[in-house]
Amino acid sequence: MNSKLEGKSGSAVYDGINSVRMSASDREAAISAMRDADAIVDAILWLTHKVEQLGAFLFMKHSIKH
Repeated sequence: MNSKLEGKSGSAVYDGINSVRMSASDREAAISAMRDADAIVDAILWLTHKVEQLGAFLFMKHSIKH
């Protein structure tokens, strides 16, 4: 078990995968699919955060000195 999976081992989804009766290869495929899904969600959240930062920067009101 790699360290990334060990960090997620407390997750209910990973616990569910580990509790179901299946072959080792099917279990590894399911865990790999969950790892891929986690990476995709992390990338979408990162991109969303960067777009928000860019929007805040572009539309920030600059102070006007009188």
